Amino acid sequence: MAMAARRCVLYAALSLLVLGSSLGSSAGSPESSFVKKTIAAHKIVIFSKSYCPYCRRAKAVFKELNQIPHVVELDERDDGWKIQDALSQRIGKRTVPQVFINGKHIGGSDDTVEAYESGELSQLLGIDGKEEEEL
Repeated sequence: MAMAARRCVLYAALSLLVLGSSLGSSAGSPESSFVKKTIAAHKIVIFSKSYCPYCRRAKAVFKELNQIPHVVELDERDDGWKIQDALSQRIGKRTVPQVFINGKHIGGSDDTVEAYESGELSQLLGIDGKEEEEL
C-alpha cells in the first residue's frame, strides 16, 4: 500500500513539473513574441478568425470609423492555435476577437462596440467621434 501511495505522489509531482515547464515555456515562445511585437507595431490590432460573426462585428466598427486595423486571422495561419494560446496567456481569454489599440487591450466584440458607442474608441484613436456619427 505504501508503494502505491509513493507512486501516486511521484506521478503528481512529475505532472506538476511537466505542467510548470510547459506554462513557463509559452511565455518566451515565438508565438508570444509575435503577439507582443504585433501589438507594439500597429495602432489597431484585431486577433480574429475569418468565419467568426463576432470578429466581423468588431472589424465593422473600425470600418465605420474609417480606420484600418491590422488583422491577424488565426484560422488562416498554420500557427494560429499557438498564437491563440500565447494570446490567452497574455490576457486570460481564448475567445476571439481580441482588440488592442495603441498597445491597450480593449477586449472582444461587445467591449469594442460598447467603446465605440460611448465615444471611448474615438478618443483612444485620437479622432473626432462627432464626424463619424453624422455618417
